Amino acid sequence: MASLKRWLDLRRNPWKAEHYAALKSWRADNALKTRFHTYDGLAPEAVVLDVGGFEGGWADLILSFQPKARVHVFEPHPRFAEALRSKFACQPNVMVHEFAIGGAEGVLRLSDDGDASSAFGGKGGVLEAPIRPADAVFTELGLDRVDLMKVNIEGGEYDLLPALLDSGLMPRIGRLQVQFHLFEPALIETRAAICARLAETHDCAWSYPFIWEEWRLR
Repeated sequence: MASLKRWLDLRRNPWKAEHYAALKSWRADNALKTRFHTYDGLAPEAVVLDVGGFEGGWADLILSFQPKARVHVFEPHPRFAEALRSKFACQPNVMVHEFAIGGAEGVLRLSDDGDASSAFGGKGGVLEAPIRPADAVFTELGLDRVDLMKVNIEGGEYDLLPALLDSGLMPRIGRLQVQFHLFEPALIETRAAICARLAETHDCAWSYPFIWEEWRLR
């Protein structure tokens, strides 16, 4: 049934071809384990940013590789943020921040569909959460060096990554793992433009477009 839905979606939206080709390769390569979850080299006291913390599964994974990592979890959804604070209450090296990071101060409108949040709408009710400028967040948290940053924010990457680039913060980030979301055809060119700018300071270690990709500081 899932494969039929994908086939129908691609027939209706041929611009999603790159996404579906990448998804096929991602699965064939078992890339979740062989590419994405490769954190053996994290040093004690590594600084890790989990942007889009959701239920804390990725932060848990990081701590299983390096229990002494300093993990900043950013989750603007109030219900998820509250659960994260409870989950990590006994781990002082995990800091939960209940706001989104972007280019400027603002308000993020979130759908509330029960198991996910998105700034691109949904069938649930609508919530609002603050957006904090990336440069101010890095300054306030003393983020002079970030060893690893994961970004999965349902389209917010198209605001956050240019903000990091424009403010000169990208050279502070050793590894960036990001999921670009493909909601409309124009985002294909938007992603390409962002990647071209990332390539000025980072090398693309691996890429499954609109699934996951990783950039490493040269």
